Amino acid sequence: MLDPVNQIGDLLASLKHRVARIPIHDDLKWLDQGRRADLVVNLCEGIGGYSRWEPMVTGAIELAGVPFTGAGSWTTTICHNKNVVNALLQAAGLPIPRWAMPVNGRVPADFPLPAIVKPAAEDASVGIDQASVVRTVRQLRQRGAHIEKEIGPAVVQQYVAGREFAVAIMGSTVLPISEIDFSGMPGGAWPILSFDAKWTTGCAEDVGSRPVCPARVAPQIARQLRAVALSAWRTVRGQGYGRVDLRLDEAGQPWIIEVNPNPDISDDAGLSRMAQAAGLSYDDLIFRMVELALTTERKPATELPDLEVRTA
Repeated sequence: MLDPVNQIGDLLASLKHRVARIPIHDDLKWLDQGRRADLVVNLCEGIGGYSRWEPMVTGAIELAGVPFTGAGSWTTTICHNKNVVNALLQAAGLPIPRWAMPVNGRVPADFPLPAIVKPAAEDASVGIDQASVVRTVRQLRQRGAHIEKEIGPAVVQQYVAGREFAVAIMGSTVLPISEIDFSGMPGGAWPILSFDAKWTTGCAEDVGSRPVCPARVAPQIARQLRAVALSAWRTVRGQGYGRVDLRLDEAGQPWIIEVNPNPDISDDAGLSRMAQAAGLSYDDLIFRMVELALTTERKPATELPDLEVRTA
C-alpha cells in the first residue's frame, strides 16, 4: 500500500518541500528522523501487518510535538477497539446495533440473529468474509472461536439489513455522502464489504459492491445520516479527516457501523471519490489535509467547529 506514500511524497516534493519516506518498525528508530520534521504526513496503518499498533505510532508522533496529519492518538486508540468505541457511542445515546464481547465463545442467550462477527481490534475489513454473518448460535460460537484463534478478540454485532452509506468529514467540511450498491453481489451472498470486496480487485464481491457518490438519497435522509455521523465524529473527538459508515434499516433508522479515523487517502479510495464529488481534485484534498495538520491545535476536543456541507 505504498501508492499514497509515493503520490503524496511526489506532490509535496514538486512544490520544493524536502520529503523523506520513513518506514515504520517496532524499534522506534524511525522516530529519530520523524521528530526533526516540520510535518509528519501520517500514513501508517499498522506495524508488521497489525493495525492495532497504529495508535502507538500516532501517540509517539504526538508526544514528540511534531505537527501531523489525521486524527490524534486518543481517537485512533478508541476506534481501533470496537468494543470501546461501541460503548462510548452507546453511552452518548447514538444508534448502535446491539453488540457483545464473547466470553468463552458465548454471548447472551437473547442476542438477536443474524449477527456479524468481527475482529475487535482490526480495520480495513480484516477478518471479514461471507462466513462473518451468522444465523445460528452454533455458527456464532464457531466464528468467534475462529477469529480469536486467527486474529484476536472478537466482537459480535447485530446485523442490520438495509442500505449502506459513508459520510466523510475533512476538517470542518462534510463531503458528499457515498452509498455502496450491492445489487451486483452473487446470489445468496451477504451484502457486506468483506476483505475481498475491498482489496481483491475483480473478484465477485468487488464487482458486486460498487460505490455510488453522490448517493441517490432523499434530502431528509441525507440530513439524518450527516447528523448521526457528525455526532459520532464529535463523540470520538475526531480531528483531521475521518469517515463514518452507517446502515439505514427498513424503518428509515440509521445505525452506526464503524467510525474510521484516517481512512485510506489513496486517489482511488472512497475519501478521494467523495472529495471529487464536491469539486475537489486529489491535489486539493492533500493540500487540505496538510493545511489542517499545520493549523489544528492538538488537544482533546469535545466539540468541533460548525461544519460546512459540500454537495455535488
